Amino acid sequence: MKASDVMTSKVVTIGPNGTLSDMIQLMLDRRISGLPVVGEDGKLVGVVTEGDCLRRTETGTEVKRSFWRDLLTGSETLANEYIRSHGRKVSEVMTRDPITVAPETDLSEVIHIMEKNQIKRVPVVKDGAVVGILSRANLLQALSGLVRSASVDQSDAKIRESVIAALGELPWAANEFVNVTVNDGNVDLWGCYTAYRQDEAAIVAAENVPGVKNVRSHLSWIDPMSGMVVYTPDEQAPLANAVRSA
Repeated sequence: MKASDVMTSKVVTIGPNGTLSDMIQLMLDRRISGLPVVGEDGKLVGVVTEGDCLRRTETGTEVKRSFWRDLLTGSETLANEYIRSHGRKVSEVMTRDPITVAPETDLSEVIHIMEKNQIKRVPVVKDGAVVGILSRANLLQALSGLVRSASVDQSDAKIRESVIAALGELPWAANEFVNVTVNDGNVDLWGCYTAYRQDEAAIVAAENVPGVKNVRSHLSWIDPMSGMVVYTPDEQAPLANAVRSA
């Protein structure tokens, strides 16, 4: 399997001149924990994650040392820590020159890179531009649908492309929150939806793609007003219907 087989293609990004407030709100609204930072030329210039917001002066959690330890710490380190804890722009808190992979990178190599660098996600880049994002969740989704196989048949890759394209033709559906994996013609839909029956519409769209044998939904219903998970695939349908009609 390659990175392109399991990555999320619709990537939420932010510009380097965005504010810290914009960055935080975007991650909260989209329920994501990291963002690629893209310049005006469309090229990747950095990444920001939840971890970049941990050591902040607003919460009193910036790095603190004793007077003597400060004397022994290099001025460059102190300057970097000050910028990251007080910076107001994305460019001031982001990680520059981030680790990336190519669409054709083998998944075994992707996992090695993530383990070696202790990162939870990696941008997928082609010619300097972000074409996807691959997270640990994507790897788990692929593993769930492909436990016994170490490769993806070319037809499965084409089916996945067709299903993603079919979901993209539903502009009223929250398809940017949905990921797709395919194993031997069996399609698994992962992620969430924000309105009643959007999940059913996604299933129907996938079922109409040539080559699809079966569609399994793992989609959760997220209330867009509160951001709360109202319904998950593990819950019984009568309960979901009761909530929807309330």
